[in-house]
Amino acid sequence: PEPPEGGWGWVVMLAAMWCNGAVFGIQNSCGVLFVSMLRLFGGSEDKQMAFKTAWVSSLSMGMVFFCSPIVSIFTDLFGCRKVAVIGAAVGLAGLLASSFVSTIEPLYFTYGTLFACGCSFAYQPSLVILGHYFKKRLGLVNGIVTAGSSLFTVSLPFLLRVLLDSVDLFNTLRVLCILMFILFLAGFTYKPLVPNTKDKEGGKKGKFRLPPGKKICNFSVFKVLSYRIWAFGIPAALFGYFVPYVHLMNHVKDRFGDNVQEEVLLLCLGITSGVGRLIFGRVADYIPGAKKIYLQVASFFFIGLMSMMIPLCNVFGALIAVCLFMGLFDGCFICIMAPIAFELVGAQDVSQAIGFLLGLMSVPMTVGPPIAGLLRDKLGTYDVAFYLAGVPPLIGGAILCCIPWIHERQKLKERAKSVDGETTEKMLENESTLVSNTTEKPVRELESGI
Repeated sequence: PEPPEGGWGWVVMLAAMWCNGAVFGIQNSCGVLFVSMLRLFGGSEDKQMAFKTAWVSSLSMGMVFFCSPIVSIFTDLFGCRKVAVIGAAVGLAGLLASSFVSTIEPLYFTYGTLFACGCSFAYQPSLVILGHYFKKRLGLVNGIVTAGSSLFTVSLPFLLRVLLDSVDLFNTLRVLCILMFILFLAGFTYKPLVPNTKDKEGGKKGKFRLPPGKKICNFSVFKVLSYRIWAFGIPAALFGYFVPYVHLMNHVKDRFGDNVQEEVLLLCLGITSGVGRLIFGRVADYIPGAKKIYLQVASFFFIGLMSMMIPLCNVFGALIAVCLFMGLFDGCFICIMAPIAFELVGAQDVSQAIGFLLGLMSVPMTVGPPIAGLLRDKLGTYDVAFYLAGVPPLIGGAILCCIPWIHERQKLKERAKSVDGETTEKMLENESTLVSNTTEKPVRELESGI
């Protein structure tokens, strides 16, 4: 059915906004938790503590994306509502379990895997369900929804600092469980307008029949060349993307000591990221077709450049300016992912298209921060890590530049094929008509002679 462009969709939008806020607000605030974990679990004799601790946050963010192909399959089979609700419940259990550990290693499972997998199952349906309710306003709505993570990224670091100073890390994690419980309730609002695979295969009786494998895993999206380049170009750009979120707080402590409030940097990132999502989400609605990708190209260029400038900032004010620009273009990159996926593969295949993309993104986002932590442990400074983190976005942006041109050529070829097919069909119809007329004429003459 045609999306209603509103109605119950506004409630769904608010629920999806909370989902983005709770999931990525916690993930993006990991720099504050990272410093607390270093103090709690670290020791002066452990020379690789930054490397070990970085794996907790890195695994968590990576698993959110790594699970996405599986989540897309479950979303197609069981619908957005069930998957989102169960995912939020698993995430709540993982976060609660993280508050009872005594060493860093169990956090790899409870926080880095269990909590993150739950977040992934809760997050992706929030992207898919928006396409049920919006089409013309999809860019704007995606901008508003993804701005939820910016609002939480702005507020959570200060809340976490107050909680960590007044109570310990474990009680702070228990407070964060409240966010996940509200997310659990928000998942019930995802009323689907498009039938899922279960409904299609089961018919009116609603009996569940497992569909063929090619329907469960829709690898046909990779036949679209423009999507294929996009799905591998974006991960290539993201090897350094998550490094500032994990290590920036510790870098500021190394560079400026305790004389500055490092949480201000996350505040700057969050505010301008939210502004960027609202602005560029609306701008994307006016950019036709796959040309929206040029916005992502620009965002990667500036993100890479800002990452390289972090070590050059010897004044805290300069670092604030860098974070303001980085947040703005981070918002641009995030908010137009779903609209681009709709453009490249169509609404029917968008769930698994987003799932495969997020799954491929998990590898660079997981690997980047631990490598940066290892460089910090070996060199005693984050400078080289931030310089290297700025290179992949420049390379990935260059790869994405060719997609709009390739996509337009594909569409022209498809149109040409359809026109040729129609022409051939008409020719066959004319030939059959001519043959039938030629055959019928002698028969009529013979009948009249008789």
